[in-house]
Amino acid sequence: MPPRPVLYYLLALLVGLLAMELLLVRLHGFAWPQKAWWEVLFWGGVVAWSQRIAVRLPLSASISQLFVIALALVLLFPSWFAPLLVFAFYLNPDLGKPSYPWFKDLFNRTQNALATGLAALVWRFFEENRLHLGNWDLSAGLGILGASLGFFLLNITLVSVVIYLATGSDLKKIWLENYRWLAASYLLLSPMALLLARGYENPLVAGWGGWTVLFFLIPLYYSRHYWDEAVRLREALDTSLQLLMNALDAKDPQTRLHSERVASIAKDLTQAYLRKYGDTLEKNKILDPDVVYKGARIHDIGKIGLPDAILFKPGPLSPEERALMESHPVRGVKLMEPAKVAFTRAVYEIIRHHHERWDGRGYPDRLSGHEIPLEARIVALADAYEAMTAGRPYRRAKTPEEALKEVQDFSGIQFDPRLVELFTELWHQNPIWRDREVFLSLSTSPQPSLEWPSPSPSAQDSRTLDE
Repeated sequence: MPPRPVLYYLLALLVGLLAMELLLVRLHGFAWPQKAWWEVLFWGGVVAWSQRIAVRLPLSASISQLFVIALALVLLFPSWFAPLLVFAFYLNPDLGKPSYPWFKDLFNRTQNALATGLAALVWRFFEENRLHLGNWDLSAGLGILGASLGFFLLNITLVSVVIYLATGSDLKKIWLENYRWLAASYLLLSPMALLLARGYENPLVAGWGGWTVLFFLIPLYYSRHYWDEAVRLREALDTSLQLLMNALDAKDPQTRLHSERVASIAKDLTQAYLRKYGDTLEKNKILDPDVVYKGARIHDIGKIGLPDAILFKPGPLSPEERALMESHPVRGVKLMEPAKVAFTRAVYEIIRHHHERWDGRGYPDRLSGHEIPLEARIVALADAYEAMTAGRPYRRAKTPEEALKEVQDFSGIQFDPRLVELFTELWHQNPIWRDREVFLSLSTSPQPSLEWPSPSPSAQDSRTLDE
Protein backbone atom coordinates (compact mmCIF):
# COMPACT_ATOMS: atom_id res chain seq x y z
CA MET A 1 0.00 0.00 0.00
CA PRO A 2 1.19 3.56 -0.64
CA PRO A 3 1.85 6.02 2.21
CA ARG A 4 -1.41 7.39 3.57
CA PRO A 5 -0.96 10.94 2.13
CA VAL A 6 -0.34 9.42 -1.31
CA LEU A 7 -3.43 7.20 -0.98
CA TYR A 8 -5.63 10.16 -0.05
CA TYR A 9 -4.14 12.14 -2.93
CA LEU A 10 -4.91 9.31 -5.36
CA LEU A 11 -8.51 9.12 -4.15
CA ALA A 12 -8.85 12.89 -4.61
CA LEU A 13 -7.58 12.59 -8.19
CA LEU A 14 -10.11 9.85 -8.98
CA VAL A 15 -12.88 12.09 -7.66
CA GLY A 16 -11.40 14.92 -9.72
CA LEU A 17 -11.47 12.77 -12.87
CA LEU A 18 -15.14 11.96 -12.29
CA ALA A 19 -15.87 15.67 -11.81
CA MET A 20 -13.92 16.47 -15.00
CA GLU A 21 -16.01 13.96 -16.99
CA LEU A 22 -19.27 15.40 -15.66
CA LEU A 23 -18.10 18.92 -16.51
CA LEU A 24 -17.14 17.93 -20.06
CA VAL A 25 -20.50 16.22 -20.62
CA ARG A 26 -22.37 19.22 -19.23
CA LEU A 27 -20.48 21.74 -21.35
CA HIS A 28 -20.17 19.80 -24.60
CA GLY A 29 -22.80 17.08 -24.47
CA PHE A 30 -22.69 13.29 -24.49
CA ALA A 31 -22.00 12.61 -28.15
CA TRP A 32 -20.85 9.09 -29.03
CA PRO A 33 -17.66 8.92 -31.16
CA GLN A 34 -18.33 8.86 -34.89
CA LYS A 35 -15.62 6.24 -35.29
CA ALA A 36 -15.65 2.49 -35.89
CA TRP A 37 -14.60 0.23 -33.02
CA TRP A 38 -11.37 -0.69 -34.79
CA GLU A 39 -10.48 3.01 -35.12
CA VAL A 40 -10.88 3.39 -31.36
CA LEU A 41 -8.60 0.38 -30.89
CA PHE A 42 -6.08 1.87 -33.31
CA TRP A 43 -5.80 5.08 -31.28
CA GLY A 44 -5.75 3.06 -28.06
CA GLY A 45 -2.79 1.17 -29.49
CA VAL A 46 -1.04 4.46 -30.28
CA VAL A 47 -1.58 5.56 -26.65
CA ALA A 48 -0.09 2.26 -25.42
CA TRP A 49 2.85 2.59 -27.84
CA SER A 50 3.72 6.03 -26.50
CA GLN A 51 4.55 4.45 -23.13
CA ARG A 52 7.06 2.07 -24.69
CA ILE A 53 9.39 4.99 -25.46
CA ALA A 54 9.26 6.85 -22.14
CA VAL A 55 12.43 8.59 -20.94
CA ARG A 56 13.56 8.11 -17.33
CA LEU A 57 14.02 11.29 -15.30
CA PRO A 58 15.49 11.99 -11.84
CA LEU A 59 13.36 11.40 -8.73
CA SER A 60 11.79 8.22 -10.18
CA ALA A 61 9.79 10.15 -12.78
CA SER A 62 9.55 9.74 -16.55
CA ILE A 63 8.34 11.60 -19.62
CA SER A 64 6.78 10.16 -22.79
CA GLN A 65 5.22 11.28 -26.05
CA LEU A 66 1.74 10.62 -24.65
CA PHE A 67 0.87 14.30 -24.53
CA VAL A 68 1.04 14.61 -28.33
CA ILE A 69 -1.22 11.59 -28.75
CA ALA A 70 -3.60 12.87 -26.07
CA LEU A 71 -3.88 16.24 -27.83
CA ALA A 72 -4.69 14.46 -31.09
CA LEU A 73 -7.44 12.51 -29.32
CA VAL A 74 -8.91 15.78 -28.06
CA LEU A 75 -9.24 16.96 -31.67
CA LEU A 76 -10.68 13.69 -33.00
CA PHE A 77 -13.05 12.43 -30.30
CA PRO A 78 -15.80 13.94 -28.14
CA SER A 79 -14.43 15.86 -25.16
CA TRP A 80 -15.61 13.33 -22.59
CA PHE A 81 -14.25 10.34 -24.53
CA ALA A 82 -10.61 11.39 -24.99
CA PRO A 83 -9.68 11.28 -21.24
CA LEU A 84 -11.30 7.84 -20.86
CA LEU A 85 -9.38 6.53 -23.88
CA VAL A 86 -6.11 7.69 -22.29
CA PHE A 87 -7.12 6.15 -18.95
CA ALA A 88 -8.04 2.79 -20.49
CA PHE A 89 -5.08 2.34 -22.85
CA TYR A 90 -2.29 3.78 -20.67
CA LEU A 91 -0.20 0.58 -20.57
CA ASN A 92 3.14 1.09 -18.85
CA PRO A 93 5.71 -1.58 -19.85
CA ASP A 94 6.64 -1.98 -16.16
CA LEU A 95 3.10 -2.97 -15.21
CA GLY A 96 3.19 -6.03 -12.95
CA LYS A 97 6.75 -5.49 -11.77
CA PRO A 98 7.50 -4.88 -8.06
CA SER A 99 8.99 -1.50 -8.98
CA TYR A 100 5.68 -0.41 -10.52
CA PRO A 101 2.86 -1.22 -8.06
CA TRP A 102 -0.83 -0.87 -8.84
CA PHE A 103 -1.23 2.50 -7.13
CA LYS A 104 1.53 4.05 -9.23
CA ASP A 105 -0.14 2.77 -12.39
CA LEU A 106 -3.53 4.06 -11.24
CA PHE A 107 -2.03 7.46 -10.45
CA ASN A 108 -0.41 7.75 -13.88
CA ARG A 109 -3.61 6.76 -15.67
CA THR A 110 -5.65 9.22 -13.64
CA GLN A 111 -3.37 12.23 -13.86
CA ASN A 112 -2.86 11.82 -17.62
CA ALA A 113 -6.62 11.50 -18.10
CA LEU A 114 -7.16 14.66 -16.04
CA ALA A 115 -4.56 16.54 -18.09
CA THR A 116 -6.27 15.34 -21.27
CA GLY A 117 -9.60 16.59 -19.92
CA LEU A 118 -8.16 20.04 -19.25
CA ALA A 119 -6.66 20.10 -22.76
CA ALA A 120 -10.11 19.26 -24.13
CA LEU A 121 -11.66 22.17 -22.24
CA VAL A 122 -9.07 24.59 -23.61
CA TRP A 123 -9.37 23.30 -27.17
CA ARG A 124 -13.16 23.49 -27.18
CA PHE A 125 -13.02 27.02 -25.78
CA PHE A 126 -11.03 28.19 -28.80
CA GLU A 127 -13.26 26.15 -31.12
CA GLU A 128 -16.34 27.90 -29.79
CA ASN A 129 -14.76 31.36 -29.55
CA ARG A 130 -13.01 31.88 -32.88
CA LEU A 131 -10.17 34.38 -33.01
CA HIS A 132 -9.20 36.15 -36.23
CA LEU A 133 -6.43 38.47 -37.29
CA GLY A 134 -7.67 40.01 -40.49
CA ASN A 135 -8.42 37.08 -42.77
CA TRP A 136 -6.38 34.69 -40.62
CA ASP A 137 -8.20 32.27 -38.34
CA LEU A 138 -5.91 31.83 -35.34
CA SER A 139 -8.22 29.54 -33.39
CA ALA A 140 -6.59 26.21 -34.29
CA GLY A 141 -3.04 27.40 -33.62
CA LEU A 142 -3.86 29.15 -30.36
CA GLY A 143 -6.13 26.30 -29.36
CA ILE A 144 -3.46 23.61 -29.72
CA LEU A 145 -0.84 25.74 -27.96
CA GLY A 146 -3.26 26.50 -25.13
CA ALA A 147 -4.28 22.84 -24.85
CA SER A 148 -0.62 21.80 -24.78
CA LEU A 149 0.18 24.35 -22.08
CA GLY A 150 -2.81 23.25 -20.00
CA PHE A 151 -1.85 19.57 -20.32
CA PHE A 152 1.78 20.31 -19.42
CA LEU A 153 1.05 22.49 -16.39
CA LEU A 154 -1.55 20.17 -14.87
CA ASN A 155 0.55 17.09 -15.59
CA ILE A 156 3.71 18.41 -13.94
CA THR A 157 1.76 19.85 -11.02
CA LEU A 158 0.08 16.54 -10.23
CA VAL A 159 3.32 14.57 -10.63
CA SER A 160 5.34 17.07 -8.58
CA VAL A 161 2.86 16.90 -5.72
CA VAL A 162 2.92 13.09 -5.58
CA ILE A 163 6.75 13.08 -5.61
CA TYR A 164 6.67 15.63 -2.79
CA LEU A 165 4.26 13.49 -0.77
CA ALA A 166 6.30 10.33 -1.37
CA THR A 167 9.83 11.73 -0.89
CA GLY A 168 9.54 15.07 0.92
CA SER A 169 11.61 16.77 -1.80
CA ASP A 170 11.08 20.48 -2.34
CA LEU A 171 8.39 21.21 -4.94
CA LYS A 172 10.49 23.85 -6.69
CA LYS A 173 13.42 21.47 -6.79
CA ILE A 174 11.25 18.81 -8.42
CA TRP A 175 10.31 21.32 -11.11
CA LEU A 176 13.93 22.36 -11.70
CA GLU A 177 15.22 18.78 -11.76
CA ASN A 178 12.57 17.29 -14.00
CA TYR A 179 10.54 19.71 -16.03
CA ARG A 180 11.99 23.18 -16.59
CA TRP A 181 14.05 22.02 -19.55
CA LEU A 182 11.07 20.11 -21.05
CA ALA A 183 8.63 23.02 -21.29
CA ALA A 184 9.96 24.24 -24.63
CA SER A 185 9.80 20.72 -26.07
CA TYR A 186 6.12 20.41 -25.11
CA LEU A 187 5.21 23.63 -26.88
CA LEU A 188 7.36 22.93 -29.95
CA LEU A 189 5.93 19.43 -30.41
CA SER A 190 2.30 20.45 -29.85
CA PRO A 191 1.64 21.28 -33.56
CA MET A 192 2.43 17.61 -34.26
CA ALA A 193 -0.88 16.76 -32.58
CA LEU A 194 -2.71 18.99 -35.05
CA LEU A 195 -0.92 17.27 -37.93
CA LEU A 196 -1.82 13.83 -36.58
CA ALA A 197 -5.50 14.72 -36.26
CA ARG A 198 -5.76 16.48 -39.62
CA GLY A 199 -3.77 13.73 -41.31
CA TYR A 200 -6.11 11.11 -39.92
CA GLU A 201 -9.20 12.97 -41.06
CA ASN A 202 -7.74 13.65 -44.51
CA PRO A 203 -5.91 10.46 -45.60
CA LEU A 204 -2.85 10.88 -47.80
CA VAL A 205 -2.08 7.19 -48.32
CA ALA A 206 -4.35 4.28 -49.38
CA GLY A 207 -7.53 6.02 -48.26
CA TRP A 208 -6.95 5.46 -44.53
CA GLY A 209 -5.68 8.16 -42.19
CA GLY A 210 -3.93 5.62 -39.97
CA TRP A 211 -1.08 5.32 -42.48
CA THR A 212 -0.56 9.08 -42.30
CA VAL A 213 -0.52 8.92 -38.49
CA LEU A 214 2.07 6.13 -38.54
CA PHE A 215 4.18 8.18 -40.96
CA PHE A 216 4.08 11.21 -38.65
CA LEU A 217 4.97 9.05 -35.64
CA ILE A 218 8.42 8.39 -37.11
CA PRO A 219 9.82 11.90 -36.34
CA LEU A 220 7.93 11.81 -33.04
CA TYR A 221 9.74 8.61 -32.12
CA TYR A 222 13.14 10.06 -32.95
CA SER A 223 12.42 13.30 -31.06
CA ARG A 224 12.37 11.11 -27.94
CA HIS A 225 16.10 10.53 -28.38
CA TYR A 226 16.76 14.23 -27.74
CA TRP A 227 15.24 13.93 -24.27
CA ASP A 228 16.95 10.61 -23.66
CA GLU A 229 20.36 12.02 -24.55
CA ALA A 230 19.79 15.10 -22.40
CA VAL A 231 19.06 12.90 -19.38
CA ARG A 232 22.06 10.68 -20.11
CA LEU A 233 24.35 13.70 -20.42
CA ARG A 234 23.22 15.03 -17.04
CA GLU A 235 23.79 11.66 -15.42
CA ALA A 236 27.20 11.36 -17.09
CA LEU A 237 28.13 14.82 -15.81
CA ASP A 238 27.20 13.91 -12.23
CA THR A 239 29.19 10.68 -12.49
CA SER A 240 32.23 12.47 -13.94
CA LEU A 241 32.23 15.05 -11.16
CA GLN A 242 31.97 12.34 -8.52
CA LEU A 243 34.92 10.51 -10.07
CA LEU A 244 36.94 13.74 -10.07
CA MET A 245 36.22 14.33 -6.38
CA ASN A 246 37.01 10.72 -5.51
CA ALA A 247 40.30 11.08 -7.34
CA LEU A 248 41.07 14.28 -5.43
CA ASP A 249 40.22 12.64 -2.10
CA ALA A 250 42.36 9.62 -2.95
CA LYS A 251 45.46 11.69 -3.71
CA ASP A 252 46.10 11.94 0.02
CA PRO A 253 45.03 9.16 2.44
CA GLN A 254 44.39 11.80 5.11
CA THR A 255 41.63 13.35 3.03
CA ARG A 256 39.93 10.08 2.10
CA LEU A 257 36.17 10.66 1.71
CA HIS A 258 36.64 14.30 2.72
CA SER A 259 33.99 15.67 0.37
CA GLU A 260 31.50 12.90 1.19
CA ARG A 261 31.78 13.58 4.91
CA VAL A 262 31.53 17.34 4.39
CA ALA A 263 28.41 16.73 2.28
CA SER A 264 26.83 14.53 4.96
CA ILE A 265 27.45 17.12 7.67
CA ALA A 266 26.19 19.94 5.45
CA LYS A 267 23.01 18.11 4.51
CA ASP A 268 22.16 17.33 8.14
CA LEU A 269 22.89 20.93 9.09
CA THR A 270 20.67 22.22 6.28
CA GLN A 271 17.79 20.00 7.36
CA ALA A 272 18.20 21.17 10.97
CA TYR A 273 18.16 24.80 9.79
CA LEU A 274 14.96 24.24 7.84
CA ARG A 275 13.27 22.62 10.81
CA LYS A 276 14.13 25.47 13.16
CA TYR A 277 14.40 28.55 10.95
CA GLY A 278 12.65 27.59 7.71
CA ASP A 279 9.87 30.08 8.33
CA THR A 280 12.38 32.94 8.58
CA LEU A 281 13.90 32.46 5.12
CA GLU A 282 13.66 35.38 2.74
CA LYS A 283 10.80 35.38 0.28
CA ASN A 284 11.54 33.16 -2.75
CA LYS A 285 14.61 31.74 -0.98
CA ILE A 286 14.86 27.99 -1.52
CA LEU A 287 17.19 26.13 0.83
CA ASP A 288 17.42 22.60 -0.55
CA PRO A 289 19.37 19.94 1.41
CA ASP A 290 20.03 17.98 -1.78
CA VAL A 291 21.46 21.04 -3.54
CA VAL A 292 23.69 21.75 -0.54
CA TYR A 293 24.81 18.11 -0.56
CA LYS A 294 25.67 18.29 -4.25
CA GLY A 295 27.57 21.56 -3.82
CA ALA A 296 29.46 20.19 -0.82
CA ARG A 297 30.52 17.12 -2.80
CA ILE A 298 32.31 19.31 -5.34
CA HIS A 299 33.22 22.32 -3.17
CA ASP A 300 36.97 21.67 -3.56
CA ILE A 301 36.91 20.86 -7.26
CA GLY A 302 39.14 23.86 -7.94
CA LYS A 303 42.02 22.08 -6.15
CA ILE A 304 42.31 19.61 -9.02
CA GLY A 305 44.65 21.94 -10.88
CA LEU A 306 46.86 22.79 -7.88
CA PRO A 307 50.32 21.19 -7.53
CA ASP A 308 50.60 18.38 -5.00
CA ALA A 309 53.64 20.13 -3.55
CA ILE A 310 51.32 22.89 -2.30
CA LEU A 311 48.35 20.73 -1.37
CA PHE A 312 50.42 18.41 0.79
CA LYS A 313 53.23 20.69 1.95
CA PRO A 314 54.06 19.73 5.56
CA GLY A 315 55.10 23.26 6.57
CA PRO A 316 53.74 26.80 6.27
CA LEU A 317 52.98 28.11 2.80
CA SER A 318 54.91 31.00 1.28
CA PRO A 319 52.91 34.10 0.30
CA GLU A 320 52.98 32.97 -3.35
CA GLU A 321 51.87 29.47 -2.44
CA ARG A 322 49.12 30.78 -0.21
CA ALA A 323 47.82 33.02 -3.01
CA LEU A 324 47.72 29.99 -5.30
CA MET A 325 45.95 27.89 -2.66
CA GLU A 326 43.37 30.61 -2.08
CA SER A 327 42.62 30.75 -5.79
CA HIS A 328 40.96 27.33 -5.80
CA PRO A 329 37.38 28.59 -5.17
CA VAL A 330 37.56 30.87 -8.21
CA ARG A 331 39.26 28.12 -10.22
CA GLY A 332 36.46 25.77 -9.25
CA VAL A 333 33.76 28.13 -10.50
CA LYS A 334 35.58 28.58 -13.81
CA LEU A 335 36.05 24.83 -14.13
CA MET A 336 32.30 24.32 -13.62
CA GLU A 337 31.15 27.04 -16.04
CA PRO A 338 30.38 24.59 -18.90
CA ALA A 339 27.98 22.74 -16.56
CA LYS A 340 25.80 25.75 -15.65
CA VAL A 341 22.70 24.20 -17.18
CA ALA A 342 22.97 21.23 -14.80
CA PHE A 343 23.43 23.09 -11.49
CA THR A 344 21.58 25.79 -9.64
CA ARG A 345 23.18 29.06 -8.60
CA ALA A 346 23.58 27.82 -5.02
CA VAL A 347 26.08 25.15 -6.10
CA TYR A 348 28.34 27.80 -7.64
CA GLU A 349 27.99 29.99 -4.54
CA ILE A 350 29.12 27.07 -2.39
CA ILE A 351 32.18 26.48 -4.57
CA ARG A 352 33.16 30.17 -4.59
CA HIS A 353 32.35 31.19 -1.02
CA HIS A 354 33.00 28.17 1.23
CA HIS A 355 36.17 29.86 2.55
CA GLU A 356 34.52 33.16 3.46
CA ARG A 357 34.40 34.00 7.17
CA TRP A 358 31.69 35.57 9.29
CA ASP A 359 34.07 38.41 10.24
CA GLY A 360 34.97 39.18 6.61
CA ARG A 361 38.54 37.89 6.73
CA GLY A 362 37.97 34.95 4.40
CA TYR A 363 38.52 34.62 0.66
CA PRO A 364 38.14 35.16 -2.24
CA ASP A 365 35.69 38.10 -1.88
CA ARG A 366 36.03 38.93 1.84
CA LEU A 367 32.29 38.76 2.36
CA SER A 368 31.02 38.96 5.93
CA GLY A 369 27.94 37.96 7.89
CA HIS A 370 24.79 37.54 5.85
CA GLU A 371 26.57 38.71 2.71
CA ILE A 372 27.84 35.13 2.52
CA PRO A 373 25.22 32.86 0.92
CA LEU A 374 23.62 30.62 3.54
CA GLU A 375 24.54 27.45 1.67
CA ALA A 376 28.20 28.49 1.61
CA ARG A 377 28.13 29.27 5.35
CA ILE A 378 26.79 25.78 6.01
CA VAL A 379 29.46 24.07 3.91
CA ALA A 380 32.19 26.27 5.42
CA LEU A 381 31.39 25.00 8.91
CA ALA A 382 31.11 21.39 7.75
CA ASP A 383 34.40 21.69 5.85
CA ALA A 384 36.20 23.10 8.86
CA TYR A 385 35.00 20.38 11.23
CA GLU A 386 35.93 17.64 8.79
CA ALA A 387 39.37 19.14 8.20
CA MET A 388 40.09 19.50 11.91
CA THR A 389 39.16 15.91 12.72
CA ALA A 390 40.98 14.51 9.67
CA GLY A 391 44.25 16.31 10.28
CA ARG A 392 46.59 17.76 7.72
CA PRO A 393 50.32 17.35 6.98
CA TYR A 394 50.94 20.54 8.99
CA ARG A 395 48.47 19.81 11.83
CA ARG A 396 47.52 16.77 13.89
CA ALA A 397 43.96 15.50 13.80
CA LYS A 398 41.77 16.79 16.61
CA THR A 399 39.36 14.63 18.53
CA PRO A 400 35.65 15.26 17.86
CA GLU A 401 35.41 16.99 21.26
CA GLU A 402 38.36 19.28 20.49
CA ALA A 403 36.97 20.13 17.06
CA LEU A 404 33.54 20.96 18.49
CA LYS A 405 35.10 23.28 21.07
CA GLU A 406 37.08 25.05 18.36
CA VAL A 407 33.96 25.50 16.24
CA GLN A 408 32.22 27.00 19.27
CA ASP A 409 35.21 29.24 20.04
CA PHE A 410 35.07 30.65 16.50
CA SER A 411 31.32 31.32 16.60
CA GLY A 412 30.73 34.87 15.38
CA ILE A 413 34.33 35.04 14.15
CA GLN A 414 34.68 32.42 11.46
CA PHE A 415 31.24 30.82 11.60
CA ASP A 416 27.61 31.90 11.62
CA PRO A 417 26.56 31.79 15.33
CA ARG A 418 23.14 30.36 14.46
CA LEU A 419 24.76 27.51 12.52
CA VAL A 420 27.18 26.81 15.35
CA GLU A 421 24.24 26.43 17.72
CA LEU A 422 22.52 23.99 15.36
CA PHE A 423 25.76 22.12 14.73
CA THR A 424 26.27 21.67 18.46
CA GLU A 425 22.78 20.23 18.84
CA LEU A 426 23.41 17.80 15.97
CA TRP A 427 26.83 16.82 17.32
CA HIS A 428 25.33 15.79 20.67
CA GLN A 429 22.91 13.49 18.81
CA ASN A 430 25.99 11.44 17.83
CA PRO A 431 25.51 11.27 14.03
CA ILE A 432 27.81 8.94 12.08
CA TRP A 433 29.88 11.86 10.79
CA ARG A 434 30.76 13.01 14.30
CA ASP A 435 33.67 10.55 14.48
CA ARG A 436 35.72 10.29 11.30
CA GLU A 437 36.77 6.69 11.81
CA VAL A 438 33.16 5.64 12.30
CA PHE A 439 32.17 7.46 9.11
CA LEU A 440 34.97 5.81 7.12
CA SER A 441 34.12 2.36 8.41
CA LEU A 442 30.44 2.73 7.50
CA SER A 443 31.00 4.29 4.10
CA THR A 444 30.29 2.06 1.13
CA SER A 445 32.01 4.23 -1.48
CA PRO A 446 34.86 2.41 -3.25
CA GLN A 447 38.17 4.13 -2.81
CA PRO A 448 41.48 3.58 -4.59
CA SER A 449 43.36 3.92 -1.32
CA LEU A 450 42.71 1.22 1.28
CA GLU A 451 44.98 2.30 4.11
CA TRP A 452 46.21 5.53 5.54
CA PRO A 453 48.84 6.54 8.10
CA SER A 454 48.11 8.45 11.24
CA PRO A 455 48.67 12.17 10.81
CA SER A 456 52.08 13.30 11.94
CA PRO A 457 51.97 15.67 14.84
CA SER A 458 53.19 19.13 14.07
CA ALA A 459 52.59 22.61 15.27
CA GLN A 460 49.61 24.33 13.70
CA ASP A 461 50.66 27.04 11.29
CA SER A 462 48.75 30.21 10.50
CA ARG A 463 46.35 28.62 8.00
CA THR A 464 42.62 28.96 8.64
CA LEU A 465 40.75 26.09 10.24
CA ASP A 466 39.14 24.87 7.04
CA GLU A 467 42.10 24.59 4.67
